[in-house]
Amino acid sequence: MISGFLVKKGQMTSVYTENGKRIAVTKCVALPLKVTQIKTVEKDGYSSIQVAFGSKKNLDQATSKKISKLKMDIKPKNFKEFKLVTDQIPEIGSDITVDAVFALNDKIDATGISKGHGFAGVVKRHGFKKQPLLGASNYVRRPGSIGAQTPGKVVRGKKMPGHFGNVSQTVTGLKIVSINPEINEILISGSVPGSINSWVVLQKK
Repeated sequence: MISGFLVKKGQMTSVYTENGKRIAVTKCVALPLKVTQIKTVEKDGYSSIQVAFGSKKNLDQATSKKISKLKMDIKPKNFKEFKLVTDQIPEIGSDITVDAVFALNDKIDATGISKGHGFAGVVKRHGFKKQPLLGASNYVRRPGSIGAQTPGKVVRGKKMPGHFGNVSQTVTGLKIVSINPEINEILISGSVPGSINSWVVLQKK
């Protein structure tokens, strides 16, 4: 129906395959997505399905007007668009469940906001090796020289201390291990970017 889905990341655990192999999985909550808009090539220049996800107490003015115009009793956190991959077009106000988008053993990509670690040094941020412990040296975890004197400034992209994490990251080559629409749960092989209870976008390969 649509090319992806939005899930809320949960705890990691492990399951056993039919061959008796133990694999690590990420348990995610896959609540139904509410269709709020259908975009067509004739009107918008492209075709996609806009869905609402999450919930919050207070809505901004633009979202409140949109929801009241659609006459829906929801308070979504945000909206997300997915490409329409089939000829079946859902109705506005209908729900899309995870089992209608994914099946077992589907290959997917997961995109989320990585955990923020604040200001970090080069050892933690870039994996630099520490310098030798020579007595009372104060340069064990410092980056040292940053290169040549030309062009007389720090080159853009230089690996130095700075803000670490809290950026959009995509993990590819993941697989759907289990889908349980009755309890809105989906198990994904491997680790998924983001912190617990953060929203993750799953896209079909």
